[in-house]
Amino acid sequence: MKLPHRRRFLHLAAGAAALPAVPRVANAQAYPMRPVRIIVTFAAGSANDVNGRLIAQWLSERLAQPFIVDSRPGGGGNIGATEVIRSPADGYTLFLISISHAINDSLYSNLPYRIVRDITPVASLFRASYVMVVNPSLPAKTVSEFIAYAKANPGKVNMGSQGVGSIGHLAGELFKSKTGIDMVHVPYRSSALALADVISGQMHVQFTTSTDSVPQIRSGQVRALAVSSAMRSAALPEVPTMAASVPGYGFESWLGFAGPKNMPAEIVDLLNREINAGLEQPNVKARFDDLGLRAYATSPAEFGKFIAEETEKWAKVVKAAGIKPI
Repeated sequence: MKLPHRRRFLHLAAGAAALPAVPRVANAQAYPMRPVRIIVTFAAGSANDVNGRLIAQWLSERLAQPFIVDSRPGGGGNIGATEVIRSPADGYTLFLISISHAINDSLYSNLPYRIVRDITPVASLFRASYVMVVNPSLPAKTVSEFIAYAKANPGKVNMGSQGVGSIGHLAGELFKSKTGIDMVHVPYRSSALALADVISGQMHVQFTTSTDSVPQIRSGQVRALAVSSAMRSAALPEVPTMAASVPGYGFESWLGFAGPKNMPAEIVDLLNREINAGLEQPNVKARFDDLGLRAYATSPAEFGKFIAEETEKWAKVVKAAGIKPI
């Protein structure tokens, strides 16, 4: 008489043991149940902000909840990244991770986080060339002519960037190391401010994103001498690659989504699928193409591997140039 009761007890116990897993799966399947915040770690109106809003709109439409872009600039992108990394790993706080965060890992010795260790990679968005632009009045229409001009005027060529340790700064340092020229680095609070001074003639040269510079290049406000990528940019097909004049020079900027470490795999996979689907949309591709951005979809694991490789790569450049944050 006791055996049936024992079997019934074991059956109920087994069922009870399985109950805790049900809410986790249900929550992941129901995600998102409220607005999701996407932190942009640079100023509103920046390239990251503009491109982040494009994908945020797509996610809002696809997942029926607002994906709200929230600017948290400062500290070279560290303030916003720190806020995200300290947030709950529930998928409701994400950020746009960029090449700047890979650089910051070695540039700042007192960061409260390590970018590879403390994030969950979600999805890549794009790769993009940086562009070497000069004021049109400068007597240099090619990279070789610029190098000759700089060597004839040592210490008199000013190079603007969006800050010490920024990718624009490191791009210039890489150029200096491979050409042997001397340029004076002038850091600004943003790429747009530096570009404004190139346009006005107060600054000679800048290494800037295609997003920030394509309209000014097309209007003739600045002259593009080269792109940083291995191939020419679709947005600037007439501009040669830097490697054509400076062998061994090359890199691409990049942007993607990440969140705090230990985000639920189901949520990460959902976001990755939807973001990758968004990159295939004609309006998104057209917008990226127009700005010289190359949509680049990956899995979360592939994106994580890429971030680790970029972090290691730029650590070598920072060390070689002896760059220290102000």
